[in-house]
Amino acid sequence: MVYAICEAAFVKELLDLLSETFVKTQGFFLTRDRSLFQTLADVSPEQASESISPNGATLAGHVAHISYYLGVLTNCIRGISSDNVDWEASWQRRRVDEVAWSQTKADLKMAYDSTIAAIETVEEWEGEDDIGASLAILAHSAAHLGAIHQALHAVFAGG
Repeated sequence: MVYAICEAAFVKELLDLLSETFVKTQGFFLTRDRSLFQTLADVSPEQASESISPNGATLAGHVAHISYYLGVLTNCIRGISSDNVDWEASWQRRRVDEVAWSQTKADLKMAYDSTIAAIETVEEWEGEDDIGASLAILAHSAAHLGAIHQALHAVFAGG
């Protein structure tokens, strides 16, 4: 079965939902001021270095992993093969000081900006490498945002 959708509408909705996830809550699926960048703005390096369980990921680990994931899937959207993907290494960031936490958040912003630029320059949406990767970015990032919110509530009682 072949489905036809308006590419411009698809891109607009995708960008709106990515903006909701990362930049600014618009009420599509998040409550006020709960986007990823809004949430991370109030997280200290000490909080970013905590985890819910002894072997669990820290918030810094989540953010580093999201950045890495964005890079890998943005390459897919651009048609660039990612041969040496190391998902385990993307989780290695555990503890951060002020400088490392600022850099981790800056890396995420750069990865996000690169993803948006890649989506905006797709000339023809054709399948798994562009549509699938962009939808995976949205779902994956939203899932991590939820995990970060849960960690903040569990560790810092209402973070």
